[in-house]
Amino acid sequence: MKKMITALMATGIIMGSAFAQTMSVGVKAGANFANLKPEGSSPYSTKTDLHGGLLFHIHVTDKFAFQPEVVYSGQGAKSKVNSKDKINLGYLNVPLLGQYMFSNGFRIETGPQAGILMSAKAKTSNVSTDIKDELNGFDLAWTAGLGYKSTGGLGVDARYNFGLSNINKDDAAGKLKNNVIQVGLFYQFNP
Repeated sequence: MKKMITALMATGIIMGSAFAQTMSVGVKAGANFANLKPEGSSPYSTKTDLHGGLLFHIHVTDKFAFQPEVVYSGQGAKSKVNSKDKINLGYLNVPLLGQYMFSNGFRIETGPQAGILMSAKAKTSNVSTDIKDELNGFDLAWTAGLGYKSTGGLGVDARYNFGLSNINKDDAAGKLKNNVIQVGLFYQFNP
């Protein structure tokens, strides 16, 4: 799992070096609206958290770009029964996005996202329990979204991360997938 993330990051760096004349770096941060999707009926509801990190915007043509990112993302869910009971998951995500850019500053994007589980805690009745050993350390998702970047480099984006992999280690516990809506701001430093 860690080898895969390293390979994905190395690919982004190599591609960034190859397109250095057309690459710009940026920072991003925003809100997550995260939930966990089990098989069958769900005991979970949406939990609000934060995300933040770096982006590497690489122009391939005037209209197309490749944008790898490294983002810390707070995910998980809260209980439908008691909203104070939560599952708090922290991931280091690496989305690898292809973007189509319109001439008016709008863009659409999609691509795979690999994530490494950094922390996992279940909070029940003000008692926090580490559950990292019960979950897979790697998560795979597909990302789709849209954004807008001003000529000055400031932008907004919104995306949905569809969980593709089961994060439960024990298959007997049932499949459980991350689903996250992200809304945020970014600033892209122009080369």
